[in-house]
Amino acid sequence: MSITQSRPALALSVLALFIGALFSAAASAQVFDAKSLTLDNGLQVVVVENDRAPVVTQLLMYKAGAMDEAPGKTGAAHVLEHMMFKGTREVAPGEFSALVAKNGGRDNAFTGHDYTGYFQSVAADRLELVMRLEADRMRNLVLDQAQFETERQVVVEERNQRIETEPGAILREQMAPALYMNHPYSRPIIGWRHELEALELQDLSAFYNTFYAPNNAVLVISGDVEFAQVRELAMKYYGPIAPSEIAPRPAWAEPPHLTERTIVLEDERVREPSWTLRRIAPSYGNDGPSEEVYALQVLMDIVGGGPTSRLYRALVIEQGIAVSAGGWYSESNRGPGSIGVWAQPAEGVSVDEVEAAARAVLEEVAAEGVAEDEVRRAVRRLQDSAATARDSLMGPAQVIARGLTIGLSLEEIEAWPERIGAVTPAAVDAAASAHLGPGPAVTTRLLPQGGEGAAAARSAPADAPPSQPVDTVEEPS
Repeated sequence: MSITQSRPALALSVLALFIGALFSAAASAQVFDAKSLTLDNGLQVVVVENDRAPVVTQLLMYKAGAMDEAPGKTGAAHVLEHMMFKGTREVAPGEFSALVAKNGGRDNAFTGHDYTGYFQSVAADRLELVMRLEADRMRNLVLDQAQFETERQVVVEERNQRIETEPGAILREQMAPALYMNHPYSRPIIGWRHELEALELQDLSAFYNTFYAPNNAVLVISGDVEFAQVRELAMKYYGPIAPSEIAPRPAWAEPPHLTERTIVLEDERVREPSWTLRRIAPSYGNDGPSEEVYALQVLMDIVGGGPTSRLYRALVIEQGIAVSAGGWYSESNRGPGSIGVWAQPAEGVSVDEVEAAARAVLEEVAAEGVAEDEVRRAVRRLQDSAATARDSLMGPAQVIARGLTIGLSLEEIEAWPERIGAVTPAAVDAAASAHLGPGPAVTTRLLPQGGEGAAAARSAPADAPPSQPVDTVEEPS
């Protein structure tokens, strides 16, 4: 599971709403009506005009994240994100956030495998301030040894809290190298402890100097602004920054997955069993906006998207062997995507029984396909899921920035409603046949210490993913 880490600062709950399904943020064609320009230095600037409130959000997203770290340097991208708040030649340590707060705004940042993002939400008349501040730290960051040692330890403590005290997080971290045998998605965003502790300031400097450049970033401004105003400010503050020469990234590709892999964790902190199954799948970054990607979105909504899904109806309602079940599709990646399903056994039911029933549902869909009415309802649910997307400032900015970061064009992002609406039952059946039938998969079992029989109180499963894509969950804090 790819959990995006963030510096301990202001939470922005709308991130969690929109990050789950990148292209579920559009309910009609041209929903954002975004305008775009590219500066001479390569920075793409996108503006979403929204005058519902006199506020504005700036999101600068770099096309570099944990997957771009040098071997043995896990955690460098995330520690650098922390260091971006520790001052430039013009702005003292901590002054960035203090100035934003003093002007009634809020700011934060997040690191993923594919990208690193920095955002501020302020009154519309304070836009120039945050654009000046953000442009300044794109090139003028001061990397101080003492500050680095402090922030590295902060991230080590984050790891303690987010990973090492959470059985589900431990299991997902152990699962990732089985699912991604060659791709750097196998490495934790927050970093392995031993590599975090061995990081040096020069590792962060190398990452910063390589990737933090206008020609490796996307700037999205969303809110009560006009395109001409943003264009003028972008040229004033970002325009003078020189681009960098960025070497082509490694063309990471997964080898054929030929074996079944099962990861089991027993832990005394687990209160009840849970089970998941994952497989590599196409993604926008690897495969582009292909018919199969859109069909898989519809398919996984039918199979695992909530209480009307095939899995929930079969395991929970009809057979009564699970208390919850669902599925997801993670398609919004630079690298390979994944599909998966999960289930939480009912009391007295074995994980073996639940797994067999879940696999039977998948194989039935793969063999027999889906009904036209199921496709129609799934498409409608996907399009309706974010009918109020433009009412948010961060939502459109996040959707657009992530889409551009993984290689889509603005036109392809805006065209999502039409393309998801064009998915046919035949395309969904083909996707089901290719991805849900018998074949190698990575399964996990999270069990109480001593096995399934040790479960006592019943609670939500620690490793059960939500119905949205697991690999793209954001956790701003």
